[in-house]
Amino acid sequence: MTQDRHDERGITTAEYAVGTAAGAGFAGLLYTLLTGKFGDQLLERLFKHVMGLLGIG
Repeated sequence: MTQDRHDERGITTAEYAVGTAAGAGFAGLLYTLLTGKFGDQLLERLFKHVMGLLGIG
C-alpha cells in the first residue's frame, strides 16, 4: 500500500513561525516609533485634537 499524499504537518508550524517573527518585528518598530520624538509629537497632537473637539482646549 503506497501513500499518495505528502505529509504537510510541518508547513503549519513554519507559517506560525513566520507570522510570529513578523508580529515581533512590527511590535518592535511600533515601540521604537512611539517611544521616540515622533511618538511624543503624535500623542501631543492627538491630545490637542481631542481637546479641541470637546471644546476644552
